Amino acid sequence: MRKRRLALLLAGLTLASTALAADGDRWTLPVAVKKLDNGLTVVVSEDHSSPTVGISVVYHVGMRLEPKNRTGFAHLFEHLMFEGTPNAKEGVFDRVITGGGGRNNGSTRADFTNYIEVAPVSALEPILWLEADRMKTLDFNPVTLKNQQDVVKEEIRVNVKNQPYGGFMWIDIGQHAFEKWENNHDGYGSFQDLENANLKDVAAFHRDYYGPNNAVLGIAGDIAPAEAFALAEKYFGGIPSRPAPPAPDYREGLNTKEKRVTQSDALAQVPAIAAAWKMPDRGSADQAPMAVLGALLAEGDASRFYQGIVKGRELALNVEALYGLTDPWTYDGPTLFTVFALYKPDTNADAVLKAMDEEIAKVAEQGVDEATLKRVKTRMLADWYNGIESFINRADTLAKLQTLWGDAATVNKIPGWIEGVSSADLQRVARTYLTVPNRTVIDRKPAAMLAPAAKKPE
Repeated sequence: MRKRRLALLLAGLTLASTALAADGDRWTLPVAVKKLDNGLTVVVSEDHSSPTVGISVVYHVGMRLEPKNRTGFAHLFEHLMFEGTPNAKEGVFDRVITGGGGRNNGSTRADFTNYIEVAPVSALEPILWLEADRMKTLDFNPVTLKNQQDVVKEEIRVNVKNQPYGGFMWIDIGQHAFEKWENNHDGYGSFQDLENANLKDVAAFHRDYYGPNNAVLGIAGDIAPAEAFALAEKYFGGIPSRPAPPAPDYREGLNTKEKRVTQSDALAQVPAIAAAWKMPDRGSADQAPMAVLGALLAEGDASRFYQGIVKGRELALNVEALYGLTDPWTYDGPTLFTVFALYKPDTNADAVLKAMDEEIAKVAEQGVDEATLKRVKTRMLADWYNGIESFINRADTLAKLQTLWGDAATVNKIPGWIEGVSSADLQRVARTYLTVPNRTVIDRKPAAMLAPAAKKPE
């Protein structure tokens, strides 16, 4: 997670839409897709409202597929992708993009690693050259590897080890909720595993997972699909495809017995709780209803949990919802719907969980009135459209949906899925997924609260 946004029909081109269109309140993005001979899939969304472009290269590899005994390796490799190639030495990538008025970033998730840029359209060709260059090979050397091992370790110190709560709501919770190693190991990585990574590991990982056939290139903005496809062919077409290892079977069913863990936190001032439930599979008929239910319960000050637990019963100080490290739409394996809350020291985790269960039971038993359901959907739709408004986010969303769903046009289907969710759907998913047996709970308490009371002098 690096800190750094009438088309010509060609052979193999699928054109889902040719112009921005309004269908009532629905915004339809133009989506054009072409697969090159080497397996690289290119997705283009044409929009001439600004003389800029967003670019995203998404590789179908993430924490779930990193080698065993190399936890954190996918994240480490993301950092190495910015460390130069034999043709563009360290620093060239950033200087070219920022010098041309753009910016760039990259991130690692369970099912993908993405590299994103936004720049004036005049900078598109240099960016594509740079992305193609590091897809071909990297500058594998011990100095760079050691440097980035230290960078990632420092990131872990800053973001986890030296922070109150230390990311327990998105790192630790999965270690307890999931059964299979692919799903439950720490994707940030142990220091020992990071240090044990060697140049042979790095070269093999690039060879196996960073070929064009394991990637999607997304381009959104001031360019026509025909021109974008031609540029993709020019810069990426000559890169040979490389077979990727078969993915392991990381599927898991719902949990059948609640898991409870208590942790001590030397830096926390107040206790906190993370309650997580396994989500429906991607593509399930329950996915959209679960997304709407999550928003109803835990997103915003109008949510049931905020109104019932923070404002009403005054048990908690806040409520936040997480979907693993992504969102309700961009995952490809087991993931969690997690609710995180700081709670008051004069109450306890059982009281907070009881209050959550009561709110869930109301939905399961009574459903939701139409006015409330419409309000939740309207907010979700507004957030969805706001999220794809910028070209960098649009390119990235399209590339991720093509990678995970095999269909970038899913971007135009999700609003309809949200709108189609009924009160009965919410009742069904509440009863199916937000159950006590499917729940994993971590109660994170300040160390002082767990310290044994001092004995009174006799």
